[in-house]
Amino acid sequence: MLIELLIAILVLGVVYVASSVKIIKQYERGVVFRFGRLQELTRGPGITTIVPAVDHLRKVNLQIVTMPVPAQEGITRDNVTVRVDAVVYFRVQDAARAVVNVEDYLFAMGQLAQTSLRSIIGKSDLDDLLSNRERLNQGLEIMIDSPALEWGVHIDRVEIKDVSLPESMKRSIARQAEAERERRSRVISADGEFQASRKLSDAARVMSDTPAALQLRLLETVVEVAAEKNSTLVLPFPVELLRFVDTIQQTTANGEPAEESRKPEEPQEPEAPELTEAERRAAELPEETTPAPALPQQRVTEEPADTEVLGTA
Repeated sequence: MLIELLIAILVLGVVYVASSVKIIKQYERGVVFRFGRLQELTRGPGITTIVPAVDHLRKVNLQIVTMPVPAQEGITRDNVTVRVDAVVYFRVQDAARAVVNVEDYLFAMGQLAQTSLRSIIGKSDLDDLLSNRERLNQGLEIMIDSPALEWGVHIDRVEIKDVSLPESMKRSIARQAEAERERRSRVISADGEFQASRKLSDAARVMSDTPAALQLRLLETVVEVAAEKNSTLVLPFPVELLRFVDTIQQTTANGEPAEESRKPEEPQEPEAPELTEAERRAAELPEETTPAPALPQQRVTEEPADTEVLGTA
């Protein structure tokens, strides 16, 4: 009977020790409630003991938690419907607050992140969501961190992962980007043409001072073309020939008559007027010879030059 009692006491002692000894890992902290009242001392990592049926130990993980925020649909300040998802990195800084001040800090953090994300969407423009995410991440972190401090939770980082746009808006943005790139390409091309024209003008000014440079440049061009295997035929003109043609043009422009202009103009015969069909037939018929009417013969009388007055004085 005594042996059985000792065995029972030994078993109860083993159970008591097993229930009173707790092991806390390095990344955990233990919060002890004694008769429902929070103990000020938070148990650290290692072996710790509690009073069975009197104390209640709750372990809190201090590791950084990665919480994905589901995609939230909202309307931006410039009236564009978008879907935005994010991710929140946080960790428990005060284990006692995380257990006492909030029922489930993980669920609370998830709901807080979703509402803050919707709020930041309504306060931002579409351009800010697409290009200025760093500032939005900072604003979102501040919005989540303010109530989380009372729960003993510290926000390490908040990142916006993706912004989903409607297909019509994607096409509009693509057209805008294409037009912007076209504008830049035209400006760059025009600037290149301007710089090239300035360089060519300087080169022409140098070649005008030394005419032999133009001939040398022409020969270099012929060598470059001949080096390639193509069927291009190059016929260089001497500079002297171009000068001769230029001299002739200047002489003609100054008013000196050319050889052709010195020849007297030959009088041109007037063109015969066109004949009608009746006139053409009449011209083809032979002419009839008609005898001329006989004229009366006139007597040849010599009229006295001076009238003689007969008579006597």
